[in-house]
Amino acid sequence: MKEITLTVYGADIICASCVNAPSSKDTYEWLEAALARKFEGHNIHFRYVDIEQPAPNDIDANFIEQIQNDELFYPLVTIDDEVIGEGYIQLKPVYSALETHGYLAAE
Repeated sequence: MKEITLTVYGADIICASCVNAPSSKDTYEWLEAALARKFEGHNIHFRYVDIEQPAPNDIDANFIEQIQNDELFYPLVTIDDEVIGEGYIQLKPVYSALETHGYLAAE
């Protein structure tokens, strides 16, 4: 099965619209742990992109610009550059997106 890339865009400061939500970095670590258990053995590459640092590529720069222009909230989660969730992240939409890509939950 082909590798997919799950990216979390965020910052050290919690999003003003996301009161009581975990930090972006906590969201990244939580998703990495939860998905590694649920989709054990699948080839998922996890990335964290700090929106307060220079963008590593044009796609990241585009998402960062949208976040800074308040068009998207952070933490922003993408799978292969498709937005899966923003702000308060929940597992169910992330699981559904992975299943859409052909990933099956570990038994």
